[in-house]
Amino acid sequence: MPEANYLLAIDNGTQSVRALLFDLQGNLLGKGKVELQPYYSSQPGWAEQDPEYYWQSLAEACRRLWASVDIDKARIAGVSLTTQRGTLINVDEQGRPLRPAMLWLDQRQAAPGPAMRGPWAWLFKLLREEQTIAYFRAQAEANWIAQQQPEVWARTHKFLLLSGFLTHRLCGRYVDSTGSCVAYLPFDYRRLRWAGPRDWKWQAMPVRREMLPELLPPGELLGHITEQASALTGIPVGLPLIAAASDKACEVLGAGALDAHIACLSYGTTATINTTRADYVETVRHIPPYPAALPGHYNTEVMIFRGFWMVSWFKEQFAHDQRQRALDLGVEVETLFDELVNSVPAGSMGLMLQPFWSPGIREPGLEAKGSIIGFGDVHTRAHLYRAILEGLAYALRQGRERIEQRTGTPITRLRVSGGGSQSDAAMQLTADIFGLPAERPHLYETSGLGAAIDCAVGLGLHADFASAVAAMTRVGQVFMPQPEAQARYERLYRQVYLRMYRQLRPLYRSIREITGYPA
Repeated sequence: MPEANYLLAIDNGTQSVRALLFDLQGNLLGKGKVELQPYYSSQPGWAEQDPEYYWQSLAEACRRLWASVDIDKARIAGVSLTTQRGTLINVDEQGRPLRPAMLWLDQRQAAPGPAMRGPWAWLFKLLREEQTIAYFRAQAEANWIAQQQPEVWARTHKFLLLSGFLTHRLCGRYVDSTGSCVAYLPFDYRRLRWAGPRDWKWQAMPVRREMLPELLPPGELLGHITEQASALTGIPVGLPLIAAASDKACEVLGAGALDAHIACLSYGTTATINTTRADYVETVRHIPPYPAALPGHYNTEVMIFRGFWMVSWFKEQFAHDQRQRALDLGVEVETLFDELVNSVPAGSMGLMLQPFWSPGIREPGLEAKGSIIGFGDVHTRAHLYRAILEGLAYALRQGRERIEQRTGTPITRLRVSGGGSQSDAAMQLTADIFGLPAERPHLYETSGLGAAIDCAVGLGLHADFASAVAAMTRVGQVFMPQPEAQARYERLYRQVYLRMYRQLRPLYRSIREITGYPA
């Protein structure tokens, strides 16, 4: 029998699903990728997708992987799964979807529910947190479905995250990882388990405990690949399915960011800055840290909701020439954008962007909007594109300072992953704005690699997470701060960026009052 020392990681993100084959040194041996239609929208602000589309795309990604590699499948030791966060699916008693999945991008809101009862109502009033709880209830997908589609809710046997839905399809069990629980659900983030029976979240939504899957920590056995799943995907029957975590959590682990002084920046559809900690620390008061892919740990995340979606927005609105040129050259259009960035000096000739394209809860608040200031007749679309990248880096730097302030731990190193990390220009301006070396991991597929690390440790192929990370992750190219650019960015950040939201907030409120946007 050949030695079983390969790991299959399945990564179902927003833009694509990938089946990735790794060895125990973190080398990517093969890849099957299926591009996804991220969502469809039958009404403004809605973002939905057919759950069966995800499952069929996962299977196709696996088949493409097998077609691309010449290996003995007996060498695969196990499988792990990582998915996009906050995408929820109602299924009936046969595990069939009852309605489209509601994605994390969905913006619809539920109507106000009945007033909270008992001591929780008094506590939230005392703490002046009624607005936060109202926001939670409005955002909870379960509330909207129960209000608007009561017949669907009445037939719902299980209410699952995408990770739980795909896990059930792979191993036939209603089980999920604690590391995947990032959503408006009755989850206890401090204790990393479903909320206790007296928790206020059970009052805030109609979800019942029996509607939720069993939870296991990363690295634990979820089940084994069934014959039905094997027939569709080509994954060998009986392979162990090991719990991993959400895509952002796995990205942090796959970037090797185990120590609290190393921050992982994710330049993806949502841009984030994360550190990994063993203690529970709320970077923003009453907003919990998310479960890490390292069991029993937390990610102190600050999120820029639209993130590198703004690059896609720019591409659609302002990059028609580059898109045509990319087609002619047979390359991705983003590869041409570094030319735009490098044609403009650091600071974009005073064009400053704040990337609050989606509202927040506190800072930014519910009224927040994106802003661009400093326009002059010298500015071109190249300046606008560079200002987008700079604005995202400024926002993440502000997140770094919040994390440092709340945790008392200085961040001394940056690991940058996600699609945007493939841009040398984005990496350089990140180093300049943060004033720290920006390290690119040795491979792009860090979320899949993080899932593979969970799998390797869970199967005992590496003794523990420290040794697995040491063996399977490493730093690739490093971008050092350039003193002149760093000095300019420091002044723009301190004297302009940090003042923008406070100065513009009254105007945002007026815009919201006059136009009703954002709702």
